Amino acid sequence: MARPSPYPPELRERAVRMVAEIRPNYPTEWAAMKAVAAKLGIGAAETVRTWVRKAEVDAGQRPGVTSEDASEIKRLRAENAELRRANEILKAASAFFAAELDRPWKRS
Repeated sequence: MARPSPYPPELRERAVRMVAEIRPNYPTEWAAMKAVAAKLGIGAAETVRTWVRKAEVDAGQRPGVTSEDASEIKRLRAENAELRRANEILKAASAFFAAELDRPWKRS
């Protein structure tokens, strides 16, 4: 399970915008990302790179699974796991009751 980010969504959006704005002023995109990370007090430029790549995927500029699709897949996997658990419980209950019906009845 992923741990929550220590950075608010507003900071992420700002960092992504800043990289796009200052990119022409730097020789490489990585240099721009390092500068933005330093200016905003983000621990690692890799964090900014991850945010930029995710924003590019979400915008359709880069191939990959969008954030919306990823959350839907996560939700469906959890639902699938819950349905599998429920199905196992129902199978066990069905076997139990079927065995009860097969037992001979004793009259008292």
